[in-house]
Amino acid sequence: MRFNEKELVSLSRQPAEMAAELGMRGPKKGDVMKRRLVKLVVNFLFYFRTDEDEPIGALLLEQCRVEREDKQTFSIVFLDEAERKYLFECNSEEQCGEWIDSIIKASYEFMRKNLIFYRTEIHRLTGKDPLEQYGISDETRFQVSNGLHLGSRDASSL
Repeated sequence: MRFNEKELVSLSRQPAEMAAELGMRGPKKGDVMKRRLVKLVVNFLFYFRTDEDEPIGALLLEQCRVEREDKQTFSIVFLDEAERKYLFECNSEEQCGEWIDSIIKASYEFMRKNLIFYRTEIHRLTGKDPLEQYGISDETRFQVSNGLHLGSRDASSL
């Protein structure tokens, strides 16, 4: 996927869902834990040197797995690059849990599944497709499953 550097810098300046100074270790052998300002904006995790305004890197939080490593540490591993692990060290166990939860909820796939679930529930309760008024009721990316029509599958199985 290609990104425009100016657009990413602009996005990094938007209000963050979460932001904190965390310990961060990159995936390269020999990388050490360094303090970084980490900002979650939409589905990007930006990281900055603590004394600079422009990000030194960004992680697109798609097709990744977030796991707790210990009480105050979590990792992000991308499914297509399983050998590359980013480690983040928080100030508390509670903060670690908040970061993990927020990162999981930031992905497009998580939001898509929620949209499908609520769309199915609204259709079940009202008999109407809530996306129809926007002209996107037939888009396959918002369908419960290919070949199945809305409402023909139990939403709890999502």
